[in-house]
Amino acid sequence: MDQPNNEALSILTRISISDQEYHEITALIYDRFGIILSEEKRSMVMGRLQKYMRTNGYSSYSQYIDHLKSNNGYQALSSLIDNISTNYTFFYRENDHFDYFSRTVLPELTGRLAVRDKDIRMWCAACSTGEEAYTIMFCLMEHLGSAYGQWNSGLLATDISEKVLKIAQTGKYTSEQIEKVPLAIRNKYLKLKEPKIWEVTDKLKEEITFRRFNLMNRDFPFKKQFQVIFCRNVMIYFDQPTREKLVKNFSDFLVPGGYLFIGHSESLRRTQDNLKYVMPSVYRKK
Repeated sequence: MDQPNNEALSILTRISISDQEYHEITALIYDRFGIILSEEKRSMVMGRLQKYMRTNGYSSYSQYIDHLKSNNGYQALSSLIDNISTNYTFFYRENDHFDYFSRTVLPELTGRLAVRDKDIRMWCAACSTGEEAYTIMFCLMEHLGSAYGQWNSGLLATDISEKVLKIAQTGKYTSEQIEKVPLAIRNKYLKLKEPKIWEVTDKLKEEITFRRFNLMNRDFPFKKQFQVIFCRNVMIYFDQPTREKLVKNFSDFLVPGGYLFIGHSESLRRTQDNLKYVMPSVYRKK
């Protein structure tokens, strides 16, 4: 008798989800992380959670949801967002932002701060696996050059997913992943560690503080405002009230004249009257 293959076994052991269970788990995801998951996402949600649930001994979604809601559910919640979130990114993504950042924002910012405290505060608010954060630092270190050490500078890079933060902290990428990094930048800030594996230099990694942070937190813990905030291609997963609340928080933590970069597929409503449109997906606090 033929034995079922792995795919067939997976189908046979698939844990079914009721309408009520799907509603409960998507409501929990929205409440904790702000992410909207419609009925059309049901297959994706099930597909991403099946292996985790079987591996961790859950026999039903109800059992899994009860654990998520319990006092002992922190690690399960962390794994939930790791499994559900989409982490698509690459070096120099939406490169016109980095052109504008290098040619306009940084010269204006450093020119103004050079006669003051030389304190540059920037935040990459959804850093994923790190490519965006490292690209920001490539631009900053190239702009300041040999004078970099004279500045109190660096970057805060946060994400909700512990899984992607671990990847970002290692700073290791394949040859394919660094294809868009210009050769001169690659030779200066990345080192070939093993065949087709490159690693960001320790000197650059030390300039980035990677931390887990949930953008849905009611209070932001920062003591000082930032001059630049990048939060790109994140708000597309939020509904309008959540976006408006988040943008208000960003605005509150931007200095007057500070810049907010969002994704090309995102835009702000005119109700955000304290943020002035500069160019597609770039805004400046009045």
